[in-house]
Amino acid sequence: MTPPPLYILRHGETTWNASGRLQGHFHADLTDQGRAQAEAQRRILAQRDLTGFQVISSPQGRAVQTARIVMRDMPGALLTDPALAEIGLGDWAGEDRADLIARTGARDGFELYELAPGGEGLAALHRRCTAFLAGLDRPSVLVTHGITSRMLRLILTGQTPSALREIGGGQGVVFHVAGGHQERLTLGA
Repeated sequence: MTPPPLYILRHGETTWNASGRLQGHFHADLTDQGRAQAEAQRRILAQRDLTGFQVISSPQGRAVQTARIVMRDMPGALLTDPALAEIGLGDWAGEDRADLIARTGARDGFELYELAPGGEGLAALHRRCTAFLAGLDRPSVLVTHGITSRMLRLILTGQTPSALREIGGGQGVVFHVAGGHQERLTLGA
């Protein structure tokens, strides 16, 4: 699989991110900070030649809100694909992250994604992201979520899900991934 060049973005901060709640497939609106992060991503991408790129977003509200800000000055329609949705958290969606870590004895928030009753799990997310990437046929800007972004970038850089913690993430940044390498882009970089 040789995917086309990609820019991968996580949605801006939401009210639930700010309060430490796990969202999964639930929706929470962007905060003022989240809208500013999306604006920063728009400005980062404005410095790049995106001729021939399409914009594909998770259909979840926080990602679509971010994508609309990001592509404000870009031509073309916003496409959505459920393969870019956040990992399913099953019974734990909407719960407080710190409380769950304390109750379960999980090492950190990342471990919760494997432990969640009725959750999707990392292996299923890996399969979903692999299938999505195999179907991409042109350069794209992808607007997605924290764990899904990490999984996409792990696959694209030839790493295993065990590197989920180390690959890095963040809101208000853009990851450019091409030829098996990722570059973290920020304003001024």
